[in-house]
Amino acid sequence: MTLTVRIFLALVLGLGGGIALAAFAAPATVAAVASVAEPVGGIWLDALQMTIIPLVFALLFTGIASAAGTASASRTAGRGLLWFAAIVIIGGTMSVVVTPLLLQLVPIPMDAARSLLAASGAAPAATTLSAAAWFRSFVPPNVVGAAAAGTMLPLVVFGLAFAFAATRIPDGPRASLNSFFDGVVQTMLVLVDWVLWLAPVGVFALALLVGAHAGIGAIGILAHYVAIVIAVQLVLIAGLYALVAVLRPVPLGDFVRAILPVQVVAFSTQSSIATLPAMVEAARDELRLPEPLTRLILPLAVSVFRATSAPANLAVVIYVAHLHGIELPWTTLAAGVAVAFAVSIAAVGLPGQVSFITSVAPIALAMGVPITTLPLLIAVELLPDLFRTIGNVTADVAVTAVLARDERRA
Repeated sequence: MTLTVRIFLALVLGLGGGIALAAFAAPATVAAVASVAEPVGGIWLDALQMTIIPLVFALLFTGIASAAGTASASRTAGRGLLWFAAIVIIGGTMSVVVTPLLLQLVPIPMDAARSLLAASGAAPAATTLSAAAWFRSFVPPNVVGAAAAGTMLPLVVFGLAFAFAATRIPDGPRASLNSFFDGVVQTMLVLVDWVLWLAPVGVFALALLVGAHAGIGAIGILAHYVAIVIAVQLVLIAGLYALVAVLRPVPLGDFVRAILPVQVVAFSTQSSIATLPAMVEAARDELRLPEPLTRLILPLAVSVFRATSAPANLAVVIYVAHLHGIELPWTTLAAGVAVAFAVSIAAVGLPGQVSFITSVAPIALAMGVPITTLPLLIAVELLPDLFRTIGNVTADVAVTAVLARDERRA
């Protein structure tokens, strides 16, 4: 049984047990069970949170080092990276606009949400920054202090600057830094695997608390969350079709026919890497794109590009913010887009549960949104993850087609 299935079953059993307690048990019994479940879930959540900052920083360094090396090796690869960056930033911006609109059209059932939040802790106090203070917050006067406080935005800015600076030093020290941070990544991933091995226990305890407080309404909130995150990703996929229709690197009808079998493979495998052969075949045989280009750009895309990462992760954080009743000013949303772009580089190639935490938690911390509900959302990530993969492979082939058009014009 896979970890994803075990976590999902833990969620179902925890919610079911909590709902049954709320319906049939005496208040004293519910309180006694909660007194055991709360520290168990809290300890597991703390163990998961302690891995975030070192893992994200190390992943940022190795991701930037890999991307910078690829860009310097090939002008075409460099243009591909620029396209990848543009799509991630535009997708993130789309998400901070579309997600609140969707939540206005289909609001969160707040009666159930208030009960659910009783199991998740109080929301942090809202803070408003002036434009000058917001710009100044990007630069940490004390990096160690920012890490200790969990202040993600300045930490990510420093991580990016540090990684780019390392690309300008001699080969020997740069190789030593790459080796060190690669070792940090590998070590932290082992630690995260240990924590995730206990995820069914932690998720069961947290879900038990949620079920006991929110009752049957907790199931409705989770279904509502899944629908909102999928809808945001469908908007992104529609935008990719619009990109092909406007730039016309290939006829839109040809692109739709060629990408459909690729999307089917992506849906069945939930892996961009596993879908790579289908993407190469569609680009070469159906779209008639130059084979040298497809052999360069498509492997690069599945290695460093996740088009759905920023928009989907921002949708998750904005949903949790609305769940807690937190207002998000434009400065906070802009900071979220910046961090989402940075961590989209860091999360490439990680397992689904690991990438969910390492991608979403830094954005939430940067935007002042609690992460206490994230473990429950991991358990229902299976369905949104299907559409993440579909959006990723669609973007990979679309960018390859656009680059082929540029090659022909050149």
